Amino acid sequence: MRRALAALSLLLIAPSACRPSAPADPAVAEFADAYPTEVVARGGERRYELVAAPTTLPMLDGRALAVWAYNGQVPGPILHATVGERLHVRFTNRLPQDTTVHWHGVRVPHAMDGVPGVTQPPVEPGESFDYAFVPKDAGTFWFHPHIRSAEQVERGLFGVLIVHEAEPPPFSRDVVWVLDDWRLGRDGAIDPNFVTRHDLAHDGRWGSVVTVNGRVNETLAVRPGERIRLRLVNTANGRVFRPDFSGLDARVIAVDGMTTARPVEPRGFELAPGNRLDLDVTIPVEAGGRQFRIVDDFIAGRPNSLAWIRVAGDAVETPRFASPARAHVPAWKDVPPEPTLAFELQAERGGPFGIAWTLNGEAPTDHAHHPGRRLPLGRFARLRFVNASFRLHPMHTHGMFFKVLARNGAPVDEPWWRDTVLVHAKEIIDVGLVPLDPGRWMMHCHVLEHAEAGMMTTLDVAS
Repeated sequence: MRRALAALSLLLIAPSACRPSAPADPAVAEFADAYPTEVVARGGERRYELVAAPTTLPMLDGRALAVWAYNGQVPGPILHATVGERLHVRFTNRLPQDTTVHWHGVRVPHAMDGVPGVTQPPVEPGESFDYAFVPKDAGTFWFHPHIRSAEQVERGLFGVLIVHEAEPPPFSRDVVWVLDDWRLGRDGAIDPNFVTRHDLAHDGRWGSVVTVNGRVNETLAVRPGERIRLRLVNTANGRVFRPDFSGLDARVIAVDGMTTARPVEPRGFELAPGNRLDLDVTIPVEAGGRQFRIVDDFIAGRPNSLAWIRVAGDAVETPRFASPARAHVPAWKDVPPEPTLAFELQAERGGPFGIAWTLNGEAPTDHAHHPGRRLPLGRFARLRFVNASFRLHPMHTHGMFFKVLARNGAPVDEPWWRDTVLVHAKEIIDVGLVPLDPGRWMMHCHVLEHAEAGMMTTLDVAS
């Protein structure tokens, strides 16, 4: 079986299987300039060994916690690559369940997307699989299982992939904060009841212990004058964060890995499951001895402490360079008003969990294929999400970025791309995209319980 998986992985990444076509519609040429269909290979290769296995770690407030981990750590290891550099990850499954690795937000060849039954067979216990691809986009991404995700991610299987620019901005430091929450039983262990009726009737599984990098009240020690690239990643099953950086000189410079058109005020930005934010944070020279408490205020009146930034030591010279937030993000003011595909988000009774979450009345639970849901390669498309429910749904697309065009019929001009957008109760959101990578790509709610109970589908991108 191991040989078969390895042979399949090498076969599926053949260059001819993932060579994109140029956009066919002149009206979307502006979009094609925004991010590349191909990338110039820089040469070289980053090789990693990644092993998923049960272990026990000092987590949260220092207590021993039985988890599932990548390479014996939670969050998993931070993997690094540079745009145009080949990344080769030899993955081995030491879990008691089948699993895969999905590269969230990364435009990988279709065969490397980690979706069982769509891009690869599941990786069985004791077996291995080779993931290999050349990242096209610089940015902050992450990886996690795409089978029984509601359990496997909650147990600790998530890690960060940073794809660096060919010439990275000279920040003083590059820091990653992985935001998560944990539901524990009375014995202090991870609650083993997954995809419950309560979670399905609400916004998925929300835990009572909020952590940054697996710890309560994470502390970042900085020096006056430092300029820091702070990368936030929400790996929670269902919890939405709204980080408050009041008092700090902080600006959003990337959303979901892609740089913004200009620096953006972070106040009020909702970080839904799957979302990422890159912040450009400058520590004032006069801030020596101060400490800044970063809180999550998504639920009014019930703030969660996320982390502390403590300023100490001698001041350093602040790096001076233009903000990386200068991407070309087209406005798309003249796009067709009617959706290419529309999706009603709703719940109904039934299914293996007692409650099914549906897209247009359908609730597959096995990555089922919907042949009618086709997007033309290299042409503009509009997707409409109609939330007929009272719950939150962060809708995520594999293999493509999109831009929010309208909320409840009112035009929106966000100066950034996304791969995940939070659709609030009874809200209608239109997004625009030009698929540039062929293949059968998943689209689903990133509340993992909702996805597991049926809120998922496939989009076929073909010429």
